[in-house]
This record gives sequence, C-alpha cells and structure tokens, in this order.
Amino acid sequence: MTQKISTANFRSVFKVMDKEALHWFPGHMGKGLKQMQNKLKSVDCIIEVHDSRVPISGRNIEFKHTLGGIKPHILVLNKVDLIQKKYMDKVRCKLKDECENILFTNCKDEKCKGLSELLPLAQHLIVNSDRFNRSGVEDFNVMIIGIPNVGKSSLVNALRAKYLRKGHASPVGAVPGITRSVLTKIKISEDPLFYMLDTPGILAPNVQDVEAGLKLSLCATLQDHLVGETVIADYLLYHLNKYGHFKYVKYFKLDEPSDDILVVLTEICKKQKKQIRMKNSNNEYIMRPDFHLGAKIMLKAFRNGELGHIVLDEDFL
Repeated sequence: MTQKISTANFRSVFKVMDKEALHWFPGHMGKGLKQMQNKLKSVDCIIEVHDSRVPISGRNIEFKHTLGGIKPHILVLNKVDLIQKKYMDKVRCKLKDECENILFTNCKDEKCKGLSELLPLAQHLIVNSDRFNRSGVEDFNVMIIGIPNVGKSSLVNALRAKYLRKGHASPVGAVPGITRSVLTKIKISEDPLFYMLDTPGILAPNVQDVEAGLKLSLCATLQDHLVGETVIADYLLYHLNKYGHFKYVKYFKLDEPSDDILVVLTEICKKQKKQIRMKNSNNEYIMRPDFHLGAKIMLKAFRNGELGHIVLDEDFL
C-alpha cells in the first residue's frame, strides 16, 4: 500500500527576495534588438522560439510591439521532451489568440515531428503572405527570435543537419547570452532555398512578475549567479511540492519530502560528499555542507529532466 504524502504544513506561497535581482538587460541585448529591427525588411517570416516548460509566463511580450506586425509568425515551443505531453493541447488552446501557428520541438531528436513541419509551414505562410519588397525574390529569409537559452541556435543547427547534412553554424551553450549579435544569413535548405538569421536572446528590460522571473531562472534563462543558486533551488523545491512532483525524494535518496531547502541540500551534500572546510566561532576548522554546490546539483537534475517532466506554468493551464 502506497503511503500518502502529507504536505499540509508546506508553504502555499513562495516569499521572494527583492525583484531587483531579476532585472537583467545587458548592453548587447539592447544593441541586438536594434539590429533585429533593422533587418526586418529583409525577412519573410518570424520564428519565435521559447521553452515549453514556461510557455505562458516566460515569453517576452515586448516582441509583439518591437518585432511583430504583419510578418507571418510561428511560435516554436522547444525542449518538449522535458514536459508532460498532456499539457500540449492546453498550451495551444491558451495561446491560440496570440499565435495560430504553434509547433513543439526537441532539437536533439532528428525525427522530431515539429522539426519536420517547421520549414514546410514557414514556406506555406510566406507564399500566402504579402512579401512587399521581397515579392520577386526566390529565396526565403526567416528570423529566429526569443529570450536567452531556449534553443534558438540549436534549432538553426538541427535544421542545417536535417536538410543540408552540415555541422553547426551557430554557437550553442548552456549559459544564456552565447549569441551576442545578429549573425549573417545561414543557409538552412537548398530546395526550397531557406536562410535564417540567428539572433541574441532578448529579455524584457524588467521582469515584472517575480515568480515568472524565478521560473525563467529555473530554466537557465537568467544567469544563476544573478538570482543565486540556493534561491532558485528553493523555488524549485516549493514548486515540486506544490504540484505533487515528488520524484526528487527518490532521486536524491531522501527519507521523505521536505519543505526546507537547507534540509534537502544538506542531504544532497552528504550523499554527494560535497563539503566545505571553514572556521567556527572558536576559530577551529570544521566541515560544513557546501550548499552552493548542492543547489547546483539540484538545478542540474531538474534541467536534465531527472526530476520528472514538468511544466512550470501549471497554474495557468
């Protein structure tokens, strides 16, 4: 018989730090946005890439005003391998008024259905749109936009591998902010002739909703040190408990769920042998859990899908 997990005394609200920590709009983002706007005349279609774990709260709504408009628009929700499939239709329904064309992708999977549908859909939308100054041009130009670290460059590289059997044309990294400027045209396909512009990730200048900012931090869209690994891990623990995702208990070999991040990190550090040598009040050296490393281990497990397939926007769906 399965023992019922009691969370009656767990937090129902996450008390956050000063939201100033979530403001991150470095100079290259402002420069990149201006470059992107200057390139719009040479673009036939906009492909917005976003992390499917935060399909609602994490998007930069400023794109509507700064890069949106009359160009055909496709919303690609990437990293679909990390979410519960039951939410896909709910996400489409929630976003249908904002964008009619929504695809879910996993850029690590060459056989991904969404990846296969992307260029045919883009071609269809472009052919059936008013291309204005590009009406007589045979090739198709697409601009990829999105917030940092959602897989824009990975999508470019996956499409090149799929259609041209060529290697990486765009740099990829686990740290947000790898792509710093609008790159030159990258060929994606010969027939039809498709080019893409990879662009830097652009966050809204201010994250107004602190919890949305914490979700972005969990998905590594904000650099960890700006918010603090322990704070992000604490929000992760709160979210997992709130929505009944208790896989972390077995994964980290805990006795039971906990609402105290220091208790969880202490157990992680103990089992992973992550300790730090420091002096106590008597000026004696003692060994303490390295909470910083423990938090990094916890975040890595979530980001790799080890703690379960999770949509962080469950409250919206």
